[in-house]
Amino acid sequence: MKRTFKFRIFPTKKQTNLLNQTLKECCWLYNHFLEERKISWEEKGKSVNYYSQTTSLPKLKKEILSLANIHSQVLQNVATRIDLAFKAFFRRVKEGQKPGYPRFKGKGWYDSFTYPQAGYKITHNGLELSKIGTIKIKQHRPIKGIIKNCTIKRTLTGKWYAYFVFETETNPLTHSNEAIGIDVGINSFATFSNKKKIVNPHFFKTEEKALAKAQRKMSKQKKNTPERRKAKKVVSRVHERIANRRHNFAHQESKKIVDLFGIVCVEDLNIQRMRNGNYRSLNKSIGDVAWGQFTNFLAYKAENAGRQIILVNPAYTSQTCSECGHRKAKKLSCRIHSCSMCGFKTSRDHNASLNILSLGLQTLSLSQEASAFRREE
Repeated sequence: MKRTFKFRIFPTKKQTNLLNQTLKECCWLYNHFLEERKISWEEKGKSVNYYSQTTSLPKLKKEILSLANIHSQVLQNVATRIDLAFKAFFRRVKEGQKPGYPRFKGKGWYDSFTYPQAGYKITHNGLELSKIGTIKIKQHRPIKGIIKNCTIKRTLTGKWYAYFVFETETNPLTHSNEAIGIDVGINSFATFSNKKKIVNPHFFKTEEKALAKAQRKMSKQKKNTPERRKAKKVVSRVHERIANRRHNFAHQESKKIVDLFGIVCVEDLNIQRMRNGNYRSLNKSIGDVAWGQFTNFLAYKAENAGRQIILVNPAYTSQTCSECGHRKAKKLSCRIHSCSMCGFKTSRDHNASLNILSLGLQTLSLSQEASAFRREE
C-alpha cells in the first residue's frame, strides 16, 4: 500500500532563497503552460497535450536561462500538474458538475514542487536535493519501503516540509470479529453503538478569540507593507495551530478505533452537499469537526491493519428505530429517540449508530455471499 510521511526541514538562508526561487520558476512555468493551452484552443481550436509541453522544455530552458537552475523532473512535474488540472476539469464537465476552469497562479499561491523519481536522497547529513544542496531534516520515524517521490512544500507561516510517498507492506493486527457502528455529529464528535462517545474538542471555537484578535490587528495595517505581512503571518499561525490539533486528534482517535475493532461501520457522508444544502447554518461547525479527514484516516489505518471499514448510506439512520424499524421524521433539534411503536428510548445519535452497525453488517454479509457465489462459479 502507498503511504505518505511528512517531515519538517530546516533550510539555511541561502537554501531558502533557492527553494523560493524554484517555486517562483515553477509558478511561471505553470502559468505559461496554462496560457499556451488556453490560447491554442481559443485561436486555433486545438488542444495542447502533456507530451508536447514536456518536449518544449529544452527549448524553453535556452530562452529562459533561469529554468536551467531547476531539476528537469521538477519542471516535468509542472506539466503533469497542468495535465491533471485539465483532466479534472473535463471530468467535471462530463459529470455535469460545476467545472471550475484551471486558474493562473498568483504570487505566493504556488507553494510546492515535486521530484517524481530522482533528484533527492536522504543521507545521514540530511535531505539532499538536486540544485539546492543538503538540508537539515527532522526525520522522526524511519521510512520502511520504496520511496516513489518527494514533494517540498512551503506553508503560509514560512515553514518548510518534505513529503515522501512510498510503497510499503501492510502490518496486520491480530484478527478481531468485534464490530462497531459510528455516528459522527457536532454535539458529540462520534457516538458508538456500544454507547461510548468521543467528545467534540471544538478546536476552532477555542481559538476563535485569538484568531479574531489577530485578524483585527492585520486589518489595521496598510496593504503591501512589512507590518501587514507580519500580521498576516500571525493569522496564518493561528489557523495552522488549529489544523495541527485537529489533525493530531483525528489520528489518535482513528488509531484507537482500528486497534479495538475488526469491523468498523461509518456513514458515507457527502459533506460538500451538506454544507451547500440544508445545513449551511452549521458550516463553521461542520468544517471544525472535519468528518472527511477522520474517515480518511480510519480507512487507510484499517487497510494497513487488515481491518474492514464499511461505508453506509446515512439516509434515515436517525429517523428509523433500531429496534423495530419504524420510521418517523425528527427535527435536528430533537436529540432523543423515543419510538411510538415499540417504546424503545435512547439518544438520537446512539440510535443512528445502531442502525449504521446493522446496515454495515448487512452489506458485509451480502458481499461475502457474492464472493462465495463467484468462487462456486
